[in-house]
Amino acid sequence: MNSSDPIPPEADPISDPPQTVKPGKVRSPFIVRGTAEFTRVTLALFSAGLATFALLYCVQPILPVLSQDFNISPASSSLSLSVATAMLAVGLLFTGPISDAVGRKPVMVIALILAATLTIASSLTTSWQGILIMRALVGLALSGVAAVAMTYLSEEIDPMYVAFAMGLYISGNSIGGMSGRLLSGVITDFFSWRVTLGGIGVISLIAAIIFWRILPDSNHFRPSSLRPRTLLINFHLHWHDRGFTAIVCHGLFTDGKFCNLI
Repeated sequence: MNSSDPIPPEADPISDPPQTVKPGKVRSPFIVRGTAEFTRVTLALFSAGLATFALLYCVQPILPVLSQDFNISPASSSLSLSVATAMLAVGLLFTGPISDAVGRKPVMVIALILAATLTIASSLTTSWQGILIMRALVGLALSGVAAVAMTYLSEEIDPMYVAFAMGLYISGNSIGGMSGRLLSGVITDFFSWRVTLGGIGVISLIAAIIFWRILPDSNHFRPSSLRPRTLLINFHLHWHDRGFTAIVCHGLFTDGKFCNLI
């Protein structure tokens, strides 16, 4: 190259492509804390947990009254609570798989409305055997809430806020168990046990309707077929998992001691 030739200009550096996406937070496909949907979910499941355990334990303060009214022993009157709790435990094995097939919200809504209606009906029952049948059906119905609520939260709430939402739901369970006993005892001091059960049933029915109206529909639910053979296989696999068995035994003894004290 001749020294007198002009030096070619340096090539322009390659410019960055124009930015077409504005920076900002990526919106989560799940329900996050601070949104209206999160408030609706937590309020709905808090009220559902409250109504569930209020319906389950509302008979405990009126056991002496039931014993006197039906001329039965105190041990026999406690069956009104025991059969409901036992059927709740049995129902938990089946309502979860049913919700896998038909959906979370429908199972919880039907379960809560049915339990409240049966409690109202039990206030009109004239025989002790009828009371026990109604209480057994109440426990079976309530399993549709207890078994499904946690699954709904884990599917719909952002993983970062699932623990907080579950804590609110469990607090509703605790407050429901306490308020059911407290309200039942106060009402029975002024009215009959029939008014007590009917009143708690009506309050729980209102809570069930509110729950139905404000709980958002599932967006991440994927239905699966309900096959008895698959259900049995899953039971077998779970019970042969030592970690799962240890957790179940822990819950059995812990809750057993707690209920024995109260």
